Amino acid sequence: MTLPPLTLPSDLASAHAALLAERAARLQAEAEAANAKARLSNIEALNAHLQLLLGKLMREKYGPRRERTQRLIDQLELQLEELVASAAEDELDAHEAAAKTQSVRAFARKRPVRKPWPEDVERERIVVEAPTACASCGGSRLSKLGEDVTETLEEIPRRFKVTETVRERFTCRDCQAISQAPAPFHATPRGFIGPQLLATIVFDKFGQHIPLNRQSTRFKCEGIDLSTQTLADQVGHVTFALKPIFDLIEAHVFQAERLHGDDTTIPILAKGQCTTGRIWVYVRDDQPFAGPAPPAAVFYASCDRRGEHPQRHLADFSGILQADCYNGFNLSADRRMLACAERPLLDRTKRQMPATPAFCFAHARRKFFELADVARNARRGKGTKPISPVALEAVKRIDALFAIERDINGLSAAEPLAVRQEKSKPLLGDIKEWLRTERASLSRSSPAAGPIDYMLSRWADFARYSDDGRTCMTNNVAERALRGVACGRKAWLFAGSDRGADRAAIMLTLIMTARLNDVDPKAWLADVLARITDLPASRLPELLPWEWKRIRQAENSALMLAA
Repeated sequence: MTLPPLTLPSDLASAHAALLAERAARLQAEAEAANAKARLSNIEALNAHLQLLLGKLMREKYGPRRERTQRLIDQLELQLEELVASAAEDELDAHEAAAKTQSVRAFARKRPVRKPWPEDVERERIVVEAPTACASCGGSRLSKLGEDVTETLEEIPRRFKVTETVRERFTCRDCQAISQAPAPFHATPRGFIGPQLLATIVFDKFGQHIPLNRQSTRFKCEGIDLSTQTLADQVGHVTFALKPIFDLIEAHVFQAERLHGDDTTIPILAKGQCTTGRIWVYVRDDQPFAGPAPPAAVFYASCDRRGEHPQRHLADFSGILQADCYNGFNLSADRRMLACAERPLLDRTKRQMPATPAFCFAHARRKFFELADVARNARRGKGTKPISPVALEAVKRIDALFAIERDINGLSAAEPLAVRQEKSKPLLGDIKEWLRTERASLSRSSPAAGPIDYMLSRWADFARYSDDGRTCMTNNVAERALRGVACGRKAWLFAGSDRGADRAAIMLTLIMTARLNDVDPKAWLADVLARITDLPASRLPELLPWEWKRIRQAENSALMLAA
């Protein structure tokens, strides 16, 4: 097929008009293309936003503590950030392209309704100078009809202040004695940094994972010269000052009937190279069975993962320990007495029974899920291993147990126990028999044989939760407590020494316990550092996060009633 010959105008005026028409058509096409691209970007961002909302709703309804669901939600949030930023850029391109034409209307995205700013935010009123004459006729008889207010959120750079505490001296004209008010207390010896700034330093280091050298650089950019050595000196003093609070939290945690325990790696600098140390966590959380005790977490650090460390931590604990199947957590009575042998004689007069293990179904399910992850195999493409039907069936059977737990989470211990006896225990019996049957037909080299042996060899400890309403199916509470350490490793790279890891464990204990009790860690630390040096030892329990929160709420209620 041949195209007709291109006809060009013979005169200059017609050629000029044709060029203008061609340019207008091109600009219109570009504007329409830019609009289409902006509309497509907006649809993609809206789709990601709806997927995120759906994921959050499904998590709230079916699995508020599922680790995989939370990871997927985090990925969706990151994806949404990128799509919204791209949609904003494409919208601006569409506006620029539409401005060059007369016939194309620029695409405008629908944005969510902005929430009002908090009432306590500082406000500055800037009044634009009013016109003195009418812009239409030039008359000067203007009458005010009203005003339009445009609100813009702005940031005030961090401000520092030096507090001068003046103590006047007086002399007695009768006896010549000198009188002077006592010096103010400081949280740190020779303190020259206030409690609010101290709380900022330690919270940024251990709660936001910002190393001290980066903090020092930021302070210098803001006009304050605080060297890394100075900040490190203050961190050591703060850790020492807050050690009594750590001891109170530690005692509270190990008085629990049930604990969650777990550990993760932490690089520790030693003799010019990094060794792989461990951070251990034990969490007391009675909320799943409506227990009255406030939640708390205690962290410890060690230079390796030898079993002597959890044996020492749990030497006086005899309740239910929920953990993975690491042998260091499984303490026999003889090993428990060896761990207690290092303690003072007064602490060893009462023989403690070993902890009762209760293993985590999330760990067991994860081993099967890796063999039945259809989505991961689809991403890998060619060369992937086939999906294991045995693993897929195991995941479905375990998920049926989790579905029962979602409906009874938060009830008193007696109610979950009744439901588990009625619904979960028969399913557990069926799963055990099914695993035995399948294992008998599998070869030793089968990928599913390992996860099945993992469960069958420890079945009594896996199924223990069905006979106790206080026990959870998973150990996700401890894993969530360690998530900050895993994220922080990418920021601070390593702990500077074994003692540095111990300091991190103390501060992580305080920050995580505050978060578990819905307390702002930074505000709590600032108040504790301002009061702890002047507070009698008998009143130190008032500074525990849950007591601090209760007292604050009572004070706020009293102020509201008085107003």
